[in-house]
Amino acid sequence: MILDANSAQLVDAFIRGQVLAYPTEAVFGLGCDPLNEKAVMQILNLKNRPLEKGVILIASNMSQLLPFADFSQLDDKVRGMVDKSWPGPNTWLIPKSPSTPDFLTGGSELIAVRVSAHPVIKTLCENFNSALVSTSANLSGEEPARTQSQIIDKFGDQVVCVEGEVGQQANPSQIRHGITGEIIRAS
Repeated sequence: MILDANSAQLVDAFIRGQVLAYPTEAVFGLGCDPLNEKAVMQILNLKNRPLEKGVILIASNMSQLLPFADFSQLDDKVRGMVDKSWPGPNTWLIPKSPSTPDFLTGGSELIAVRVSAHPVIKTLCENFNSALVSTSANLSGEEPARTQSQIIDKFGDQVVCVEGEVGQQANPSQIRHGITGEIIRAS
């Protein structure tokens, strides 16, 4: 099933805990409600991804990340770097909030977060009034899907596909450490 980002059916799918496949800046991502443990575990099972790796949360604005990440622990220099990098394809590892579930972080004290400029992601997060789990749409170790047809071939009816095109980024988002500013994964 392929749905428009503004579809009421898509909001229902999010609420029911279904896995969504949607375009990001570089590849298709798999996502769900970040507070729905069953849905997060379904994504990890679909990808054959270990829980310990954690997942990224994406949002249309920083306020959607505040329940999950404790930005107050960043020094002013790094906080400025975070603010300058968003919205955009830049993921930051930020100290997690005390209430952030371990199934999102893989047990780490840091959570990976990003504010996206991609129009489909912005629409989804605004319609859901929530951040969204985001991990590349692939089986662990394989190339991520970049088209809707690849999503259907890889995952069939196990996901709800969101209509749209991936952005112009050649590679998935850069990942930086929020305490040190160190680049963990280059884009």
